[in-house]
Amino acid sequence: MSDMSSATVIGAGLAGCEAAWQLASRGIAVLLIDMKPERFSPAHRFFGFAELVCSNSFRSVRLENAVGLLKEEMRRLNSLIMHCADRTRLPAGGALAVDRELFSTTVTEQLTQHPLIRIVSEYVDAIPQGGTVIVATGPLTDADLFADIRRRLSIDTLYFYDAAAPIVSAESIDQKIAFRQSRYGRGGDDYLNCPLNEEEYEKFRSALTQADRVELPDFEREIVFEGCVPIETMASRGKDTMRFGPLKPVGLIDPRTGREPYACVQLRQDNRAGSLYNLVGFQTRLRIGEQQRVFRLIPGLENAEFLRYGVMHRNTFLPSPEVLNSDYSTRINERLFFAGQITGVEGYVESAASGLLAGWQAAGQILGFSRNVRLKYLPSDRTVIGAMARYISDPAVRHFQPMNANFGLIRPLSERIRKKELRAQALAARSLKEIDELVGRCVF
Repeated sequence: MSDMSSATVIGAGLAGCEAAWQLASRGIAVLLIDMKPERFSPAHRFFGFAELVCSNSFRSVRLENAVGLLKEEMRRLNSLIMHCADRTRLPAGGALAVDRELFSTTVTEQLTQHPLIRIVSEYVDAIPQGGTVIVATGPLTDADLFADIRRRLSIDTLYFYDAAAPIVSAESIDQKIAFRQSRYGRGGDDYLNCPLNEEEYEKFRSALTQADRVELPDFEREIVFEGCVPIETMASRGKDTMRFGPLKPVGLIDPRTGREPYACVQLRQDNRAGSLYNLVGFQTRLRIGEQQRVFRLIPGLENAEFLRYGVMHRNTFLPSPEVLNSDYSTRINERLFFAGQITGVEGYVESAASGLLAGWQAAGQILGFSRNVRLKYLPSDRTVIGAMARYISDPAVRHFQPMNANFGLIRPLSERIRKKELRAQALAARSLKEIDELVGRCVF
């Protein structure tokens, strides 16, 4: 398909399925291409689409949680993935968990039964020329297509992401302890620094070496450690390894003591608003509970709110702030879109949300061509779905790494609400009001 009134979607994971559904729901013919069942990635087992590999949970259902709010935004935007998840839900307390195989079967049936969706099982080694195309091939994109994406977007490489450090909210850092400074005063006060004395350092190092770690799948095990060493591995290599690495105190002066600390953890601003901070050099494969326990031993992070946990796994993704617009179209070609984890969103719900927005915006573009108008309805950064799209496309974001949905990405409220739960409720109310108004204005 390459005419002006149709679209091609490559990849039938959560993002691709959602994108195809959004297009077809607006009367646009869709060619959905997936290599199953002819070929499988190393991570997939089911014959159906939208396969959940790592977990059967879509995480929290509470609107006071960013991913819970994102799911409700998606429901109001006619999400196929949320519809099928709700239909195949299992008891899971405050989480949305599904029967993984039944969920995949339900999504597959919905797409195969839609009269405007044609499904082809085919290996794609290059982006189709002409027409509207959405690439949603995921974090395990094959080598041939990988090379073609690099060529088409004129980028040196797709980032090979084998490690990411945790991110914490700025307001949860104790700035009576953490101090702003760059080493030797170079570059301004760009970092927050958490100083440790020798006793605190040894306690932290001991906890790191003894903490429980995630075992990696076989297909990832051989490639994870090529570029980055996990912080817990550094800790196990000797007393001073971290102090000569990411916890190097040289060039820093603790204003409380007037001296160089024994060791120092640096945090780097991770977004334009300054609401997110990255623990520099803290790539890790500790389990989530262990990350909370061990990293809160760092002075100044005793009450840290983790908005992204450190992870280590195989994942290729675009340098999205350099190449994508906030509607997931590419800057070099407005009819070429990307969606899913390849864009730098992280997680099942987030991937589906990117596919929803890409499909919705592509539909508006196609219908606009036929009417000689520009139909574009982008949620703002007052919503989770809009804030994620702006984060991955913001040229001001340096050191770009994949990110889960979190309230740190959303535009702050105009009024200050100290209680966290009440603040989250206000953010949710503002977001859903905008989503409802957006749906009401949409003419396609």
